[in-house]
Amino acid sequence: MTTDHDFTNPNILPTGTPQGQSAMQNPNPAHTEQATDTQNRYSENVGETTHFGYQTVNAHDKQAKVAQVFTSVATKYDIMNDLMSFGIHRLWKRFAIKMSGVHRGQHVLDIAGGTGDLAKVFSREVGKSGRVILSDINEAMLEVGRTRLINAGCNNVDFVLANAETLTPFDDNSFDLVTISFGLRNVTDKQKALEAMYRVLKPGGRLLVLEFSKPVFEPLSKAYDLYSFTALPLMGKIVANDADSYQYLAESIRMHPDQTTLKAMMEQAGFINCDYHNLTGGIVAVHRGFKKR
Repeated sequence: MTTDHDFTNPNILPTGTPQGQSAMQNPNPAHTEQATDTQNRYSENVGETTHFGYQTVNAHDKQAKVAQVFTSVATKYDIMNDLMSFGIHRLWKRFAIKMSGVHRGQHVLDIAGGTGDLAKVFSREVGKSGRVILSDINEAMLEVGRTRLINAGCNNVDFVLANAETLTPFDDNSFDLVTISFGLRNVTDKQKALEAMYRVLKPGGRLLVLEFSKPVFEPLSKAYDLYSFTALPLMGKIVANDADSYQYLAESIRMHPDQTTLKAMMEQAGFINCDYHNLTGGIVAVHRGFKKR
């Protein structure tokens, strides 16, 4: 059985080579122009309408629709994560924690932190002199995380309802580390959220985005699609009595920007030295960027 301690055992961490790492000197003009064009096309999708899975909805309505999904699945969220990923999500989170570089005394903001998987580990790593804030826009998810972490004795964690697009409860230059794990794809205006994350980071601080992405091998992509659109809704119906929410989750993954597009969005928000690691053939990617000192 995997424990939270296993999340930070360096002997069992997956290894990988960062891809798409920024060269801050003499960037390739053609690549920069292509990335900007890709981002501009993506930004045009956030106007009066946006996507909710494969549906086109009023942009102002998406937040409420996403909230309904996660309110519905909150109590079954952890068990469904284990079932859907065959437990591999623990390895993905372990890798993200390795990349976080978190240490004693730091201040960490875990956005869309839900049931508190990462926040629980960060709580231990920053120690009594550090502070962790578990934030989520969904009250039901935040309450599950709050109960779980309080029961675990995490007394250096605060719980804050916050919209990732603004992060208005938090001051500029407040955090050494900001993370968002499997939450960015549900944000209506992702570019605005990345800019808010940049704002609240201290100079030299680090952003980590752990999110579903685009498989890099075509056979894997086809098999993944088949699994996502057949098995996930079926498991959602059986375990959580909610097939529709898991149908949306599958669709939201397909609508999320690919690895290079998200990296370009981070750079547009001001982050430097951006790179990403593909995990499980690109099914998931960890993006990393830093705020200028």
